Amino acid sequence: MDLHGNVSRELCHQTDLITCYRTAPHVDVLETKERACRNLVDLLTQRPKGSRPFKAWIPIPILLPGEQTSTRDEPAKRIYESVTDVASRKGILDAAVWVGYAWADERRNRAVIVTTGWNKTAVAAGAEHLATTFWEARQEFKFVAPTGSLAECLDTALASSSRPFFISDSGDNPTAGGSGDVTWSLHRILARPEFSHVSGPKVIYASIPGAEAVRIAEDAGIGATITVTAGADIDDIHAGPITMTGRVHSIKHGDIHALVEVVLQVGSVFVIVTQLRKPYHKERDFTALDLAPRSSDIVVVKIGYLEPELYAMAKDWVLGLTPGGVDQDLKRLGHRKIRRPMFPFDTDFKASPDLAARFIEASNETLGGAD
Repeated sequence: MDLHGNVSRELCHQTDLITCYRTAPHVDVLETKERACRNLVDLLTQRPKGSRPFKAWIPIPILLPGEQTSTRDEPAKRIYESVTDVASRKGILDAAVWVGYAWADERRNRAVIVTTGWNKTAVAAGAEHLATTFWEARQEFKFVAPTGSLAECLDTALASSSRPFFISDSGDNPTAGGSGDVTWSLHRILARPEFSHVSGPKVIYASIPGAEAVRIAEDAGIGATITVTAGADIDDIHAGPITMTGRVHSIKHGDIHALVEVVLQVGSVFVIVTQLRKPYHKERDFTALDLAPRSSDIVVVKIGYLEPELYAMAKDWVLGLTPGGVDQDLKRLGHRKIRRPMFPFDTDFKASPDLAARFIEASNETLGGAD
């Protein structure tokens, strides 16, 4: 699983062997698949006849976004290093830490530890060690990059000599669950006088879906000047559709996610418009559109923490606290159903949480006890 998922007691009950990534960004996807398959084979071939491993499950009253729990930085770095240590202990088959999904509003949303193995004492001790380590580090979690409003981020980028300068339009990150079609940031970028002329600082904006805008651009062809409207089909809470007049810079067909991509140059801003929403995580996502992010002044991407290729490319980077379905300002979203108290929504815990291991019945047994 993705470590940003939620593991309820019911899900833990239904799975006799469960694990997740140990890195964010997720650079260990293949390693995780291999580990899960290896553990499954070991479980099927080496277990005592008819037995299933012990499962220790510990919920932690913490709910943070991935942009504050990246394993590039402390304290998540050492927490996930501890996972490897716990998993290597005698009697333990696997250990996993889920930070949870911060943008859903359900009672199951919270951090969770799960350890599995054949030695009940070792499984409990490993889970409790990880839970305590996570809880005690709660005040250390910080954003992975400097943050600010979109206006502050643009001002910082324009004043900087670092190029390319990346800005995360984090509130509408499609790979975090955002709709991908929020126009709030693009409205404000195109309204900046610095970008009103083609001679201004070169900006790439990725991206905004607009199927009709793409069709018009296809009909007009590269080099044509067109007026199109895009975005806000799904999420128009913060801004409505955006109308742009610009030159068709490039057209690309056949993308597995977007289907068709068009780049529209509006002033000095190169806006990527897609038939369907698409994440932009790799350099080739841009170069395939005849865009050169390395020689651009500012690159704005709907993303949270930068994925590895973008992170390596960026000479500087700020995380914009922009509105949308995956707003990094969690309190602004108004959660109502999550359990309370929950850090960071609540900071005054009258008592320490119960971080004792809770053993969950095997999937072929009846789930009992309280949640």
